[in-house]
Amino acid sequence: MTGTGRTMLAARVEAGSTTVALVRVPVPEVGPQDVLVRVVSAGVAPGILRLLASGGFPNLPTTIGHEAAGTVEAVGPAVSGIVPGTRVRVHPNLTCLRCAYCTSDREMMCEQNAMIGHAAFGTGAKPLYDAYHDGGLAEFVRVPHWLVDPLPDRVGFEVGAKVHDLANAVRALKCADLRDGAAVVVTAATGAMGTATVALAARFGVARLVLVGRDAKRLAAVRELAGDLPTDTVATDDLPPDWAANGGLTTVLRGLLPGGADAVLDYAPEGVLGTQALHSMATGATFVHMGGNFTGELVPMAVMMVRCWRLVGTRANTRADVRDVLCLIGDGSVDADRLITHRYPLDDIGTALAEMQAREEPIWMAVVTPPQSDTAL
Repeated sequence: MTGTGRTMLAARVEAGSTTVALVRVPVPEVGPQDVLVRVVSAGVAPGILRLLASGGFPNLPTTIGHEAAGTVEAVGPAVSGIVPGTRVRVHPNLTCLRCAYCTSDREMMCEQNAMIGHAAFGTGAKPLYDAYHDGGLAEFVRVPHWLVDPLPDRVGFEVGAKVHDLANAVRALKCADLRDGAAVVVTAATGAMGTATVALAARFGVARLVLVGRDAKRLAAVRELAGDLPTDTVATDDLPPDWAANGGLTTVLRGLLPGGADAVLDYAPEGVLGTQALHSMATGATFVHMGGNFTGELVPMAVMMVRCWRLVGTRANTRADVRDVLCLIGDGSVDADRLITHRYPLDDIGTALAEMQAREEPIWMAVVTPPQSDTAL
């Protein structure tokens, strides 16, 4: 779409580059089926830089950012039921809406799947991504009208922007197919996905948690999110130096859970946390991976067969997962506001990305606030 003469600030990546820069670009023109959202809060995640470096963004230049919430600024002439001023969050999944995956609560598996302001995943042509690849780390974002969700009164814009991560955790918990009373190991527990999972766990049949991460102090803070749910922590910094080579984490987990874990939710983006946690599972347990780890090693197929293990890979979420999250937050069952630990202005997006990459301090979820003046109009 062409611009309207108005301009806005946006976090952009140019063709042939992996560097994010704040630039002024035209405000998107609203098409017949479109909604223009004035962004009040946008999520930021460290994995976006890794995806840029690996070529996961086929449509450059682009505005990054797949998590956004704000108010409806304008709607196209063919849009009904959505009015300016409505508080909404943007659902980033671009899919065909018609295939067997899209119609069976598995939209992330659609051949056209890609995410606004993020990477492309599907193997087919992606006409919607071609038209709507620009994301929400900007003053405004334009999306198809079916990709906005009204926010319940109790859900603020910051949490609204991070509903995507919470819904990802819901998807992982659903994939684990947990029975009531389940014991669950969560790896990389101090990141956004880990903290979201801990906050939601009790609502999905979990009776005991074991949280795995590097630092004991950071894990202790995350443990507070579990409330009354019995929760142990394992800090790899406190394990013997050779733990990664000799199965030291597996040994500790087996000691904590003699009967084995009923599920492992693995969010580790690299290393052997997931592999060693897998070996602590009970017969018939499920391993769910949502970390994007290219370095971990799986077990021999015969071990999977004998132990009757299920290995499930999953990514993103569906509208059903989002509805579950909005209901849980909206009725007060889950306090998601405490998950937001870091806030940055849009003009400090470089610092936000650098600090999330460095992780020198605990960052659970981070949000970015664009300018809210009318100067762009």
